[in-house]
Amino acid sequence: MNYQIFQLINGLAGRVDALDDAMEATAQWLIFAVFAVGAALVALAVRRRRYRQVALLGVALAVAFVASQVLAQLNGQLRPFQTHHVHQLIAHDNGVSLPSDHATAAFAIAFGVAVFLNRRWGAVLAVAAAAIGLARVWVGVHYPGDILAAAVIAAVATGAVWLVDKVHRRRSAASREA
Repeated sequence: MNYQIFQLINGLAGRVDALDDAMEATAQWLIFAVFAVGAALVALAVRRRRYRQVALLGVALAVAFVASQVLAQLNGQLRPFQTHHVHQLIAHDNGVSLPSDHATAAFAIAFGVAVFLNRRWGAVLAVAAAAIGLARVWVGVHYPGDILAAAVIAAVATGAVWLVDKVHRRRSAASREA
């Protein structure tokens, strides 16, 4: 099923040059805008002395990164262009496909921003992350499952950090009351 969905999306590549150009740019360059917006939001949060939220965002990003690296080491799924005929629109090295590093970073920033800093900007960044993921499939360097795995990793990492923080704050409040 993963390959069939890949074929549906990647099969559209190579038909409209302007659309391919937009997807290539999205696949390669939109991640930098996500980083820039995330950095600006972190700077604003630091200026407002929201150090705890910034630290929690940093921990969530680190957890997502480590989890994605562990999954990549445990997984041997090759990139689509290594095993199938695809419309590969951007050059990419061979290697493990699952999960997408671009999508993991983009979704981790989006979800972390949404939970710890600003919901609206988090939603904007989540749309950008989804666009990056779609574009990575369009240009032939990832399967849809790679993008889904990246989103799940980011969501679980962010949720776990949020939950641990919530439990820690409740225990701290209970010990102060006792």
